[in-house]
Amino acid sequence: MELTISDEKTKELLTEVLVEMIQKKREVFYEIVLEALEETGLANAIAEGRENNFVDEEEIFDILEGKSEDQV
Repeated sequence: MELTISDEKTKELLTEVLVEMIQKKREVFYEIVLEALEETGLANAIAEGRENNFVDEEEIFDILEGKSEDQV
């Protein structure tokens, strides 16, 4: 016996599942959407701010170690 489902019925079932998931697992869904938005925002900020003026790796480590430019 073969079971077939039309595209329209598949779309209807998927919509039902998504709506139910959003209603019952609101916190989880909220966190997923929030994280996706944060990642998109970060990627956009990086793309807009990139000027190909890269900082030397040693300069970063000096800052992390608390060395000021005067000490370097």
